[in-house]
Amino acid sequence: MKLLPFEKPLAELYDKIAQLRKLSVEGNIDLSGEIEKIEGRAEQVRKEIYTNLTPNQIVQVARHPHRPDTDSLIRLIFDTFVELHGDRLFGDDPAIVGGIATLGQFRVVVMGHQKGHDTKENIRRNFGMPNPEGYRKALRLMQMADRFRMPIITFIDTPGAYPGIEAEERGQAEAIARNLREMAGFTVPIVSFVIGEGGSGGALGIGVANRLYMLQNAVYSVISPEGCASILFRDAKKSDIAADAMKITAPEIVKLGIADGIIPEPLGGAHHDWKVVSQSIQEAIQAELCKFKDLSEQEIKSQRYAKFRAMGRFLDPGI
Repeated sequence: MKLLPFEKPLAELYDKIAQLRKLSVEGNIDLSGEIEKIEGRAEQVRKEIYTNLTPNQIVQVARHPHRPDTDSLIRLIFDTFVELHGDRLFGDDPAIVGGIATLGQFRVVVMGHQKGHDTKENIRRNFGMPNPEGYRKALRLMQMADRFRMPIITFIDTPGAYPGIEAEERGQAEAIARNLREMAGFTVPIVSFVIGEGGSGGALGIGVANRLYMLQNAVYSVISPEGCASILFRDAKKSDIAADAMKITAPEIVKLGIADGIIPEPLGGAHHDWKVVSQSIQEAIQAELCKFKDLSEQEIKSQRYAKFRAMGRFLDPGI
C-alpha cells in the first residue's frame, strides 16, 4: 500500500513488521508477540494521524491512487450492471462509466467519473477528466432514465473537465452547461456521491442532485488548491494555505448546505477497505430511494430546485 507523505511515521513501523515476519519464517522463530506489539503501535500512530488531518492532507487522501473507483464501486454495490457506451455523436469517453443497474427492488441508471490506479490506466481514462462526449454520454443515459422513470445515481471523482484544445473545439463548456440545465428539470430522483475529488464544473456536470453525499476524506471545490494558490499567491506550493481557506472538506461542505451527509471511511482512508465503503454507500442509496418512492414527479423536481436555490450565504456588513 502506497503511503502518503504525512504517513511517513508509519513507514518505519511497517518496515520493522515486515523484517520480523521474514525473520520469523526464515529462522523458524515465534515472533508473534513482538509483531503484534508493533502492529498495535502502528494502529495507534495511524489513528493519531487521521484524527488530525489538515485540509491539504485530506486532498492527498482524496487523490490516493488506490482509492475506490466508480467502476469497482458499481460492481460492489449493485446486484447487476450493464455498461452502456457512446454519446451517439462523436464517440465513447472512458473517463465516464455508466449504464443500467439493479439494487434489490430498484432499477437505476448509474454513472460516474473513472480514474485509473496506475499510469497506463490513468492515460486510458484521461486521469478522470471527461471530454465533451463523456458529458453527452452521461446526458444520454440520464435522459433515458428520466424517460423510463429510473432513479439516477452518480459518483463524482474528477480534478475537472479536460481543458484541452480538442475538448474546447468539440464544445466542452456547452456540454457541461446543457447537463446542468437538463438535470435541473428531470423528474426522477438524483443521488450523487463525491468519492474522491469533486473539481469545478467537471464535477457539477453530473452532480445536480436531489441529495449529495461525500465520503469522509473527499473534497469538493470550484478549483484545486494548487490552482487557487497559483492565482492568489502566484505560487502553487502554497496550496496548503489555499486549502485551509477554501472550505473544501466534507464537514465544511455539509455546513455550507451543499452536501447532505458524510459517508464514514475506515481508519486510514477508503483505500484500506473498499467493501466497507461500498456497503455504506449502498445503505445510503437504498435509504434515499425509499424516501423518494412516494413523491410525485413535481415534488422531486421542486425538491432539487429548492436545494440549489438555498445555496449561498451572505453577510450583511451592517449586522
